[in-house]
Amino acid sequence: MSQMTKKSFAASLKKMLAQKSLEKIKVIDITEDCGVNRQTFYYHFKDIYDLLDWVYTYEATRALDGKKTYDTWQQGFEYIFNYILDNKSFVLNTFNSVSREHLERYLYNEVQLLLMGVVEEKAKDMAVREKDKEFIADFYKYAFVGIVLEWIKKGMKENPKDIIKRLNTLICGNIEEALERYRTDKWD
Repeated sequence: MSQMTKKSFAASLKKMLAQKSLEKIKVIDITEDCGVNRQTFYYHFKDIYDLLDWVYTYEATRALDGKKTYDTWQQGFEYIFNYILDNKSFVLNTFNSVSREHLERYLYNEVQLLLMGVVEEKAKDMAVREKDKEFIADFYKYAFVGIVLEWIKKGMKENPKDIIKRLNTLICGNIEEALERYRTDKWD
């Protein structure tokens, strides 16, 4: 029941964001739309921004599962693009609101998980410090998220598959090379 209630709140928020900005949506609007009282909302979420975070986290976590390897990172990244396209008004209203950090946090978290999976896989038989693996993943995370945010800003016109293909061409082999440079067993 709890998960279903949260999903109901999420659907209501998405529906409302298709019609007005996040700043104009109140908890009472969501509870009335869902046919529940405000206490029910506050039992699950502390405010609308908490609900917004839950929507991004819940939906992304389900979809990226299993797409965090070197052979599947493109599929994971394509999922992020498709999620944005499928939820265009929701994402644009978040992007254009004072709550943009919720969208950015979602993107940074998902891309970090995806890239750490790739880095860990490629570093499997290498002696590389954890902080160096995280640094490599962070470098690519900021580049990837920057590209996605710029794509959103420009109206999401470019085909995501084209962007991913260009990214693949750009970074192919670079993660392995970076890991090689950070190997601690070669510093002797």
